[in-house]
Amino acid sequence: MQSDIDDLPPLRERVSQACDTCKQRKVKCDGKVPCGYCKRRHREKTCRFSPSVRRRRLPSVLSETPTTNVSTPSSRIWPATPTTTPTVPIPTVIHVSPTLTRQSDVSAEEEAEVPRDARLICDAQGRLVFTGDCAPLSLFQTVRQIVTTRVDPHAFSPETSRVSMLENVSSEGLVPIDSAGEPEINQASIQRLVNTFLTVISGLVDLFDNNTLIPEIQSWANQAKRPVDVTAAVYYLVLAIGSQSEDEQLATTYFLRGKHLALSTLTGNLSVGTVQSFLLTTLYMLRSCQINAAFLFFGIAARAAYAIGLHRTEVNSRFGPEVHVRRDRLWKSIRVLDLYLSISMGRPPAASDADCTVPYHNTSDDGSERYDLLNASVQILSLVEGIVQEVYSRRKISLQLTEGISRQLRDWSNKWLSALLRMSRNQDNGERTGACQVLSSYYYAVMLVSRPFLMYELCRRLPESVASPPRPTAPAAETNGSGRTKLANACIDAATLMIGLTSDFISQRPSDKRMPLLVSWLFVSSLVVSVGHLSNFGRALGKPAEESIRALEYFASQDAHASQYARIAQSLHRCAQSYLARQDAEDRRRIAESSTQLFGLMPKDHETNNQNNGRPNTSGTRYPEVRVSDPTGLEPWSSGPFDDFDPAIFSFGESHTPLADIRVPQGQGHGYVHEGSADQVFGAMNLFPLLDGNGHIDLAHLL
Repeated sequence: MQSDIDDLPPLRERVSQACDTCKQRKVKCDGKVPCGYCKRRHREKTCRFSPSVRRRRLPSVLSETPTTNVSTPSSRIWPATPTTTPTVPIPTVIHVSPTLTRQSDVSAEEEAEVPRDARLICDAQGRLVFTGDCAPLSLFQTVRQIVTTRVDPHAFSPETSRVSMLENVSSEGLVPIDSAGEPEINQASIQRLVNTFLTVISGLVDLFDNNTLIPEIQSWANQAKRPVDVTAAVYYLVLAIGSQSEDEQLATTYFLRGKHLALSTLTGNLSVGTVQSFLLTTLYMLRSCQINAAFLFFGIAARAAYAIGLHRTEVNSRFGPEVHVRRDRLWKSIRVLDLYLSISMGRPPAASDADCTVPYHNTSDDGSERYDLLNASVQILSLVEGIVQEVYSRRKISLQLTEGISRQLRDWSNKWLSALLRMSRNQDNGERTGACQVLSSYYYAVMLVSRPFLMYELCRRLPESVASPPRPTAPAAETNGSGRTKLANACIDAATLMIGLTSDFISQRPSDKRMPLLVSWLFVSSLVVSVGHLSNFGRALGKPAEESIRALEYFASQDAHASQYARIAQSLHRCAQSYLARQDAEDRRRIAESSTQLFGLMPKDHETNNQNNGRPNTSGTRYPEVRVSDPTGLEPWSSGPFDDFDPAIFSFGESHTPLADIRVPQGQGHGYVHEGSADQVFGAMNLFPLLDGNGHIDLAHLL
């Protein structure tokens, strides 16, 4: 007799453990090695099964903690030191990619605070827009806050001190165009404009068959009556981007026509042309410093791509081999542009790999990775996306987590770095531009993961307030021995390499100077090297800081963002030079005091008045006046013949705007600051003002 159970489908066998990729993607895993999911995505080599880690139970102190110490994230202020206020030690449970190290709890000596830099800032019209933790402008505002409260309240010029996002006005009102009119197209300039277009998009997007694009546009332009469709919109936008650097008015005319056609054909009938047209609109606006508008138009492109199934390679394969390749590369282009937009603005991406089956690898018969700029770009930006999720979503980063991420970056470097460096010195403009843009994203990934440790070192080495004297330089063994300092040095080294790469690139005098990705990462590099210079990581960092300013000024002739960034970098570099000159003067004063105690080099007419700086004169000697000159090549020391010595010239003046969010430790004394002091000051800084006041922020001091 047949049982009713026989008609039921077999139960799915329960798998004891899923592979790391399936855990991260939150998909079902069959438990095989390699699993079926990784096989379908051609990722057999990355299918790994990491041993499960048992989570520790929360300490018993959790039940004993008074309810008054428990607060919501919007009002929580972290204690200055572990001994001042009882806190609940929460074990760190890390859910990361397969190669990252997992550990249930991490020693405090191996952690650094992750600055919560997200904030509301004003655009050029005064409207508030959001920038997240990893955005370059958010990093600048945190650096500005630390420098102005600890080094010099007037460190930045007024035009660079406002919290603003530079936005060009829309080109709609500049060149009004009749929607029925057709712009004139010079047949002789089509090839030049298309070649320029292919050069500037290299390493970012790959939308067409480059061998047939020029003949197709020439054939389309020769028509007596051009069709009004999405194809015409795409061609107009290609010509607009190609002419953007040589004739802005003509580029605006082409762009307005192409955008009008793209919007007029945006109906329920979506196609590959729809995705291409809005991707090109996004690129044009990015290059025109209209980043918020670009962010909005890209959302249309991403949703249109999902609507026609570009994210599934099995869907793309139904259109034949050639179309399959083009559709796969179109999806990769979406991912690259999306990740750049989201990372540079600190906002969530519009597209995701959660349901994506398009492979980002192209292996040869021997199993090695084939050289492909687009694959290299999407791989490194995907790593940056993981860094943002794993590092900037938590309050602390540990050395163990950093070690796992560094392993992923090393794997990428072993596959791509040598080939990209060769291409960056190539004579072909397209290959050179694409290689430089991909390499700059790699250097930015290193800076992003190690940036919290550099900010920790900055707070540890600078005085607690403007009125405090400069701290003496720490011994080399003390400064370079800890894991935190090594990672801070890695951040500075990556920034230095990025600046050197860009300097070599602009030495070839490229005609197009609108490169938003290169400019964004170069701005972060200029901040990093100037911060390293300021915090005594080496006087040699002054040279790359100056090189970054020159590179930004080179792009500034056509890029308004580069002009703004160059002024910021100049202000920070001048502040670092002035601070180091004052520190040298303080060191020499201290040495002169010691020499006087030994040999009586100064006469003992009367004791020096030390009321200005509050430090007693233990030797009872009178010192010659020491004047600190402006760091423009003059000698930092000039002594008068036993003039009255005024120690106040070595102070930084009164603090006009004390930072209420910093709790200055008492009783630290002079000399090299203890690491606990840096933890106290850096951990107590309010670097996420959006959490205060239930998401509202007081902008009175910013206007």
